[in-house]
Amino acid sequence: MEITDIKVSNVKKEGKVKAYLSVVFDNAFVVNGIRLMEGKNGLFAAMPHVKNKKGEFKDIAHPIHNSMRKKLTETIIEEYKKKAR
Repeated sequence: MEITDIKVSNVKKEGKVKAYLSVVFDNAFVVNGIRLMEGKNGLFAAMPHVKNKKGEFKDIAHPIHNSMRKKLTETIIEEYKKKAR
């Protein structure tokens, strides 16, 4: 599965949320609502989520394998840095 497009919006240099993203895979599937966040260990991609009846947040889409999460995060950070200049 390849990342074929990334749209970066609401780019911010301040605060925990750095940007919102939409990522297209294989020119066929899009995941909207990804947030690039600043955490204790640096930038990371927070996947779209919903709050359940217990008040817990559950991801509605997310990578299954660490290799895909790493690839997605690295690509998102690269695109964010291009927009944040």
